Amino acid sequence: MSAFSHPFFLHALLAGTGIAFAAGLVGYFLVLRAQVFTGDALSHVAFTGALAGLALGYDLRLGLFAATLAFAILMGLVGKRGRADDVAIGSVFSWILGLGAFFLTLYATHGAADGTAGVGVLFGSIFGLSAGQAWLAAAVAVGIGLAVLAVTRPLLFASVDEAVAAARRVPVRILGIVFLVLAGACAAEATQAVGSLLLLGLLAAPAGTAQRLTDRPYRALALSAGLAVTEMWAGLALSYAAPQLPPSFSILAVATAAYAVTLGVVRNRPRTRLRPVQAW
Repeated sequence: MSAFSHPFFLHALLAGTGIAFAAGLVGYFLVLRAQVFTGDALSHVAFTGALAGLALGYDLRLGLFAATLAFAILMGLVGKRGRADDVAIGSVFSWILGLGAFFLTLYATHGAADGTAGVGVLFGSIFGLSAGQAWLAAAVAVGIGLAVLAVTRPLLFASVDEAVAAARRVPVRILGIVFLVLAGACAAEATQAVGSLLLLGLLAAPAGTAQRLTDRPYRALALSAGLAVTEMWAGLALSYAAPQLPPSFSILAVATAAYAVTLGVVRNRPRTRLRPVQAW
């Protein structure tokens, strides 16, 4: 029987395509701006936010978005020119994860209690999405991706040459905060697909592969999104063909394999450079 005859697979494909599209675009800028550590921190915040929402009796998606967006704005405000401060992130990193464990215990012992909810948050549950959840996830993710595309040109300039961009009156700080908000929203949405534990791989692997394949920023951005979507499709197909493989593992296994191949066959490329007149 074809995979496309199963509603759960179609729902996963719909949501996964939108989520991968957004993750590929956001991930490219995380890699370009050397903010991959921020993506890692957002995965911990996503776990904590989801469990906090469940423990307090709310939908986990409310907790996901509230926590990741609040953390993203906070990091943008305290960081220099809208960039997250790695020292500040590192200072609260373990505390955030510990808080997530506290909410997990609170939910499991006092909530209306599905004790496996924490596993779903950690590893994702894309094959368990309903039609309504899949359409909503796809719509939100596509909205995030379109927002990234709307600020791509000035954000590229600010990412590659921040000092010159500021001198040319590009709103570097505001752009940095806007990007972190989009990254936070993307992290919250992607957690439903691959879980908070594996979230960083979906953000970083396609973008890292794209940067090794081309040094042209717009081409790399498109390639990152295309790779993320293709790897999502391949991972879902692999998990369907081999049910013992969780979809989150399959998706990240494909993404990691693609990056590993580029490590072996493509030489390191220099950091992207743009002339100011090209970017702004």
